[in-house]
Amino acid sequence: MGVIFALSSQPDLNSGLGTWDTVLRKLGHMAEFGLLWWLWRRALGRPALAATVALAYAATDEWHQSFVSGRVGSPLDWAIDAAGIAIAIALWARYSQPRSVA
Repeated sequence: MGVIFALSSQPDLNSGLGTWDTVLRKLGHMAEFGLLWWLWRRALGRPALAATVALAYAATDEWHQSFVSGRVGSPLDWAIDAAGIAIAIALWARYSQPRSVA
């Protein structure tokens, strides 16, 4: 969460790559919030509570960005973070369940 906060405090992270910059940053957001969910799930042992914490932090991150020069807090960005959390949950559900051997 400290790394997310530090990156969100940067006034402008534009790499100058145009559309690729936007796509890569959004994928990065999805990955970092998916990882945040996974870390909280490991720490708490409760996937739903971990999702609540990660989603709440995503909301506060967007709010924080609204105070940083050159940054914007956006509900769409929160939804992208939420999508990363949802993907992480789906992957965890798919690959963490014990499989029966027939």
